[in-house]
Amino acid sequence: MRSLGEMMHEQCKTLFPIYRSITGDGFRQSLAILGERWSELKIVEIPTGTKSFDWDVPKEYNIKDAYIIAPNGEKICDFEQSNLHVLGYATPVNKVVSLEELQAHLFSLPEQPNAIPYITSYYKERWGFCIKHEEREKLVEGNYRVVIDSELKDGHLTYGELIIKGRTDKEIFLSTYLCHPSMANNELSGPVVTSALADWILSLTEREYTYRIVFIPETIGSITYLSRNLEVMKKNIIAGFNITCIGDDRCYSYLPSRDGHTLSDRAVIHALTYIDPEFKRYTWLDRGSDERQYCAPGVDLPVATVMRSKYGEYPEYHTSLDDLNVVTASGLEGGFNAAKQAINIVENNVYLKVNVLGEPQLGKRGLYPNLSTKESGSTVRAMMNLISYCDGSKTLLDIAELIGEPFYKLENILKPLVEHGLISSSRHPII
Repeated sequence: MRSLGEMMHEQCKTLFPIYRSITGDGFRQSLAILGERWSELKIVEIPTGTKSFDWDVPKEYNIKDAYIIAPNGEKICDFEQSNLHVLGYATPVNKVVSLEELQAHLFSLPEQPNAIPYITSYYKERWGFCIKHEEREKLVEGNYRVVIDSELKDGHLTYGELIIKGRTDKEIFLSTYLCHPSMANNELSGPVVTSALADWILSLTEREYTYRIVFIPETIGSITYLSRNLEVMKKNIIAGFNITCIGDDRCYSYLPSRDGHTLSDRAVIHALTYIDPEFKRYTWLDRGSDERQYCAPGVDLPVATVMRSKYGEYPEYHTSLDDLNVVTASGLEGGFNAAKQAINIVENNVYLKVNVLGEPQLGKRGLYPNLSTKESGSTVRAMMNLISYCDGSKTLLDIAELIGEPFYKLENILKPLVEHGLISSSRHPII
């Protein structure tokens, strides 16, 4: 039987060849593949020109083909070989140009000569191609036929919204983006892991909170979504997570909300501390994804970003080198588990109060181990430390932080204490 990581990696393989942008059919196709198992997924289409705060929804973009014919008849910068070869949102062109004119429309990376860069021009119309620098240096004088069969038209921006109801209207928010072409960690790891998280959330027999999960184009998608939903989001969201670049094996990392001290921040930090104590902690000044919009002044949502190797920090980022070798089954599964633990902390974080005066008699309730081992001793110490802080004013996460124990360990210790009536739990302080 395949592991969850292997299944997620297979889904990455399915999605990898599809050309995606901030609008267009590739985004819709990818969203349909991810969402085919959820009848609850709502597909929303926002017309071109729709005002979204300080922005306008751009024209819809679709492309069929792109290539250059060199003077010797060779086809280069072939869209069918790599969809990164064409400048994102490139306008249509079909003409013959000199090498000098062509060079003004080529983009390459001298410092990474074997990589095709990912370059976009969403908000200024131009045509262009992206090429490996080592191939660019081999171009000779002569005439080049440049062809981009694309279309910019009044159409729609598309996003997917999945609302999973819980016992209350208070929400946990998950956001990921689905707007880049063939780059595995930067693009596909986020939506694939988020999809697996949605499956897990749907499998829960009890949910305290409602879950708002969105699959959007980065930046313009989050701005557009906020412009339509900000009031209810500010009212209901208690924690949120931006999920991106979460599929490699190199490291774990975290970027805070602008506030830096929200429940979301604490949940990610706590989860990662016990997964990888050496995880990388960034600051708000290192931001670059949709946390910029969710935490903007006046929006102020409690959204933190959980990642493996952070966008912009790994060498393959925004190039053709960010392929399915960078993203691995174990990396995806590790990223899933990190995000799952952070979400679980928020979902199960309750206030606790012990119901007896003095230290409870655990032995008569069968809660004290009758065999002394190193492991049982550690569990007893954690149990007694947990109980000592159950004064009704502290949550399980508060106590986990105070006594230096992982949340999931205290969850297991707490369950029989609650079942025996020794400790009461509540979503609010217990006076």
